[in-house]
Amino acid sequence: MGNADYVYPSTKDHQCTHRVAIPPPQPFVKSFKNSLKETFFPDDPLRQFKNKTPSRKFILGLGYFLPILEWAPRYSLQFLKADLISGITIASLAIPQGISYAKLANLPPILGLYSSFIPPLVYAMMGSSRDLAVGTVAVASLLTASMLGQEVNATENPTLYLHLAFTATLFAGVLQASLGLLRLGFVVDFLSHATIVGFMGGAATVVCLQQLKGILGLDHFTHSTDIVSVLRSVFTQTHQWRWESGVLGVGFLFFLLITKYFSKRRPKLFWISAMAPLTSVILGSLLVYITHAEKHGVEVIGNLKKGLNPPSFGDFVFTSPFMSTAVKTGMVTGIIALAEGIAVGRSFSMFKHYHIDGNKEMVAIGTMNIIGSCFSCYLTTGPFSRSAVNFNAGCKTAMSNVIMAIAVMFTLLFLTPLFHYTPLVVLSAIIIAAILGLIDYEAAIHLWRVDKFDFLVCMGAYIGVVFASVEVGLVIAVAISVLRLLLFIARPRTVVLGNIPNSTIYRNVEHYPNTNNVPGVLILEIDAPIYFANSSYLRERISRWIDEEEDKLKSTGETGLQYVILDMSAVGNIDTSGISMLEEVKKITDRRGLKLVLANPGAEVMKKLNKSKFLETIGQEWIYLTVGEAVEACNYRLHTCKPDSTKEEPQPWNNV
Repeated sequence: MGNADYVYPSTKDHQCTHRVAIPPPQPFVKSFKNSLKETFFPDDPLRQFKNKTPSRKFILGLGYFLPILEWAPRYSLQFLKADLISGITIASLAIPQGISYAKLANLPPILGLYSSFIPPLVYAMMGSSRDLAVGTVAVASLLTASMLGQEVNATENPTLYLHLAFTATLFAGVLQASLGLLRLGFVVDFLSHATIVGFMGGAATVVCLQQLKGILGLDHFTHSTDIVSVLRSVFTQTHQWRWESGVLGVGFLFFLLITKYFSKRRPKLFWISAMAPLTSVILGSLLVYITHAEKHGVEVIGNLKKGLNPPSFGDFVFTSPFMSTAVKTGMVTGIIALAEGIAVGRSFSMFKHYHIDGNKEMVAIGTMNIIGSCFSCYLTTGPFSRSAVNFNAGCKTAMSNVIMAIAVMFTLLFLTPLFHYTPLVVLSAIIIAAILGLIDYEAAIHLWRVDKFDFLVCMGAYIGVVFASVEVGLVIAVAISVLRLLLFIARPRTVVLGNIPNSTIYRNVEHYPNTNNVPGVLILEIDAPIYFANSSYLRERISRWIDEEEDKLKSTGETGLQYVILDMSAVGNIDTSGISMLEEVKKITDRRGLKLVLANPGAEVMKKLNKSKFLETIGQEWIYLTVGEAVEACNYRLHTCKPDSTKEEPQPWNNV
């Protein structure tokens, strides 16, 4: 950077036809209404109701909350064929996974089937995603077991534990639906991509380690989820390891991973990995039945109750101290399930070029959990593995969820006795095979390459989950993410701008080393809104920039500093603390015999500067539309006015 090639802009035209306008005043009610609209209704959902008859508005309102009314009239036989294949395919995956995840949550296995029947029917009516396949998920199941297990032992008091699971699901549903109805979907955005990658990876690691109980056929196992407790529990019981169970588990796990590998290499063979879990259950059951392996240490599911979901209205627990546990569990699992479901739905909607409404999805997911909790279901959302199978199977609408629910209903009514001999070790293998995909090491490597702080957030979540607990990992990840957000706000970037040769463009001197400095002028860009959280920092940073510039000019013997230009293009808003900061900077520059100049302040900033009388303090003739105009004005004064002109009334040149 230098000033040897700097060419002074032309000063022939001393009059400016443009002014930095002060926005016309707006009534407070109107301004407040606009702010609320931008905060809670950025997608303007009421736009479709404008200029419509009352009857049409009623139909559109029903369609908004029940999207099935929009696509059902256009449903065709061709769509039914595609959804039938998809529904049967995901049912073959949902049945064994549902049983497995219920065991992971320390709940009766039948609840996994119950949770794959009622919630998908509700979502098919209310959900806006065509590809989301509803069901239970491993991470929410692990969270349920971990958080409820701290208060109630599922083995010693299974009834209370079951009722708390229903209560937690109810509170999760209420929270999810409330966030959607109140248009508070941005709350979920605090779970950043890096947070979710680390949290899911840590939870997947913990889940895989806990399945060693089933793979090794252990009767007693730790209730803790941290890696140290799990490994201690495994290796202090080496004398109780059962080789029969281990051989079965490793064999079926190898089979499941091989089918996933082939399906990944050839997407058209997706049905192979989709059918593999059910195939494993059938083969495992036959093997146990023929060899009587249950008498040789291989644990089996046992009797599964036939029939559809029994009502659970009267099972909710609203008494102390258990209610607080249910509320806490419901809130944590509800937010995690919501983030996963919306992220999965949006991912697949991008592939098919259609839009899903995040707030509408929250209402749909929340409603299905509220209704599900009343019919013996625990927390459900849209798992990625099942939704990916649904997508690859060619689903056209949410009817695939209805087909899956019908298949599960048929299983509940007629086929549950067939699962009596299903070995638990097969369920452990199914969970491990399904959950390994959540350890996304490629995403972690990508975070390291692109953004080291995001990688730190990711690893904080992962280490917290693996070495402490699921809740601790989540808290660490969210805390680091919020800390980063606060740092962005409290420590905004300020940079020195220089002139790109042969132009009136001014850019960051570190980004463009070939820029020229402007003799006698320091140009600073503030890259964020100015609020109470960063006003003190900005005052100190601007003062330091001035000190550094003056020291540099003294050491080189160049023209002394006369003007400080603040480029406020990126300052979208300012509060009273920010205005006080500008007033203090103005006093600092006045004491040093410098002139403060503002370039391109926005409408909201100008409005507040005008109301605070700061425009009168600085003088509107020192506010310009662009940095180029501000520099041209400063150069004109430097070469036409006396050396001490900064202490006199400015000449009427290029007034704005």
